[in-house]
Amino acid sequence: MFIYAGKVAIRCYFYIRYNKKMLSPQQIESKLNRILLRVQKPGRYVGGELNSVVKNWDDVKTKVAFVFPDIYDIGVSNVGLKVLYDQINQREDALAERAYSPWFDMEALMRQHEIPLYALESKRPLACFDLIGFSLPYETLYTNTLNVLDLSGIPIHSADRDDSHPIIIAGGHAATNPEPMYKFIDAFVIGEGEEVIHEIVNVIQRVKGQRSKVNGDLRPETCDRNEILHELAKIDGVYVPKFYVTNYLEDGTVAYTEPTIPEARKLVNKRIVAKLPPPPTKFLVPNIDVVHNRVSVEIMRGCTRGCRFCQAGMITRPVRERSVEEVVEAADAAIRSSGFEELALLSLSSSDYTYVKDLVDAISKKFEGRKLTVSLPSLRIESVSIDLMEKLKQRRSGGFTLAPEAASEKMRRIINKYIPDEDIINTTREIYARGWTTVKLYFMIGHPSETLEDVQAIADLCKRVIAEGRKVAGWKVKLNAGVSTFVPKPQTPFQWVSSDTRESVLEKQALLKRELYKDRSIKLSLTEPEDAILEAWLSRGDRRMADVVYTAWKNGSRFDAWKEGRKYDTWMQAFAEHGLDHAFYTHRQRRTDEVFPWEHIGTALRKNFLFQDFRMSLEGQIRVDCRLNCFACGILPTFANLRRENPGKGWMCPDVKSPATKVKSETVNSNQLPVVGD
Repeated sequence: MFIYAGKVAIRCYFYIRYNKKMLSPQQIESKLNRILLRVQKPGRYVGGELNSVVKNWDDVKTKVAFVFPDIYDIGVSNVGLKVLYDQINQREDALAERAYSPWFDMEALMRQHEIPLYALESKRPLACFDLIGFSLPYETLYTNTLNVLDLSGIPIHSADRDDSHPIIIAGGHAATNPEPMYKFIDAFVIGEGEEVIHEIVNVIQRVKGQRSKVNGDLRPETCDRNEILHELAKIDGVYVPKFYVTNYLEDGTVAYTEPTIPEARKLVNKRIVAKLPPPPTKFLVPNIDVVHNRVSVEIMRGCTRGCRFCQAGMITRPVRERSVEEVVEAADAAIRSSGFEELALLSLSSSDYTYVKDLVDAISKKFEGRKLTVSLPSLRIESVSIDLMEKLKQRRSGGFTLAPEAASEKMRRIINKYIPDEDIINTTREIYARGWTTVKLYFMIGHPSETLEDVQAIADLCKRVIAEGRKVAGWKVKLNAGVSTFVPKPQTPFQWVSSDTRESVLEKQALLKRELYKDRSIKLSLTEPEDAILEAWLSRGDRRMADVVYTAWKNGSRFDAWKEGRKYDTWMQAFAEHGLDHAFYTHRQRRTDEVFPWEHIGTALRKNFLFQDFRMSLEGQIRVDCRLNCFACGILPTFANLRRENPGKGWMCPDVKSPATKVKSETVNSNQLPVVGD
């Protein structure tokens, strides 16, 4: 069945499980009018936001839907989604629209009234689109992703889709280990998407068949799914799971993963952009109050600090900075187009930005006399100077956030984030003295080799911070201490370690509660141990986890990151149904020569570099900021040609002066025993 709009056919299949049926945008709007007043926050589901892009459906070749599989309140602010939405909508031959996961109340009504999940801009079912791209910044979105596919009438398993269905891709930090989702996603984008998304769209346009006239009408474009996937497998940074097979050893660990067709690479290395493209400036103005109601401009990508627990810092190398002029121009354009009164200057470590003081000066001058709050959300204690505080205080927001992560010298050395107590005390004292009434400190528990004495050090440090704050600013000062639980992540030096046990985490949390609940000026926030365990097995799972994910979803799991959606027992039952032990993925130390499920996915960091760093952690050795000394992590050999073509200060890596050579991606023998110093 096809809908014809004028002379242009729209490929639009919507198969609801109850009866095969397709709804037009008008029918969807009509049904929505009858149910929206029965849900929380109807504004999540109506679209029409200022700066949203609505193109004529019939005038473009390729229709792309970007999905953030969490609620609108969180997803609408996602920076990655904004960038890709902007990139595609700059093309004349393509359009991009958006969708988010409906909350429980809306999902129930959509299923009851047989309303497919639709894109906010056009109200067309997602099944109408040529390409659907999921943003997966964290693993607890996996069951939501399956739920989105089901609500869209699209087969959940990639193997069950035919030429009528959209191509399903996914990217984000979680894609550095795509294996737990390999059965559901047609292709994963590894790394940065600004350039590769265009190459994917071009492949779809090139492969799709030509329309032919039949009885005076236009038939829809045909789509050879298998040919498209073969072509996608040829693109650098694109991983097509169906063209790979994984073999296991008798102990259940991975023996090797290898491609099954010539087009597929043995090692799929991540994509990066040599120079950060202009940031988006047409910011969507949400219909409701959302988590981050502000303009955000990425000032720098990547991090050189080398915190051993931090996946983001490892996988986003190399560091590339935007110029002060580009940031200020983008901020001005975005604020003018949106009317927002808050500006966030984003990066993994904003105070490490080379020109941070010049930038704050330029922002202050540009917006002089205008009501604008400026925030630098990620600040390093080592690089927060008194001068920077003075510059920020004129446009300060409610709190000042720092992340010591650990509070004992031993743990700081283990995680490679060494900040002496006195530096923390002096910095927070100066913050309070300059008018901030609230300081937020982020810590982690559950790191390798941590003891109760190390956790006690967190409580002691918090007490000292609030005491010193009262000396300079009185009893109005407050301290928010956020204490999360460490999860060992793929592609980091800690990928070899086991997760802390539930019992151990609860004991450590009980200590913090006893010590810090006594002071009403200190707000302690903790994460549930089960949340960290769930994230751990999803983060480091192999292909067998896909069946567990599917079964957990089928039995009701969704919104796993939310208290309202947490169903730990459902996951335990799913493991049991498939004969797997969750402890195999969470509470098991990895062998030094173990082949990881993500071994065929490359982030350009040598496995031996990561292993050497892991060994240094065991010995309490610090590795300094790689802006000061290059440690040959693997970035430059992988991207030597890009660096050679883009010399100078844009990157924080050294220039490459050797002659250009063709870089082969299959350069890693994943079964070789890592040796320190190799």
